[in-house]
Amino acid sequence: MSEAATETPITFTESCCVKVKDLIAEENNPDLKLRVFVTGGGCSGFQYGFTFDEIVNDDDFQVEKDGLTFLVDPMSYQYLVGAEIDYTESCMARNL
Repeated sequence: MSEAATETPITFTESCCVKVKDLIAEENNPDLKLRVFVTGGGCSGFQYGFTFDEIVNDDDFQVEKDGLTFLVDPMSYQYLVGAEIDYTESCMARNL
């Protein structure tokens, strides 16, 4: 799963890429990659999370888009197939 795919079962929107680029620029670290993950959420089901990471694990699924690298661990990958990762902003909240 370590190879970047041309067609990927996880989609990262243009809006998401723009926001991630802005956040990486703020950190002044071009080696950062966005890691998307799923954790158990107790009685409410799964929780989805995002963090920046410089380390790529051998078994990470990688998606490259617009000069960015997105990482998903194997356990999370199975739950994220078919997902679209987007960024929206409104007067009430910001969501990635």
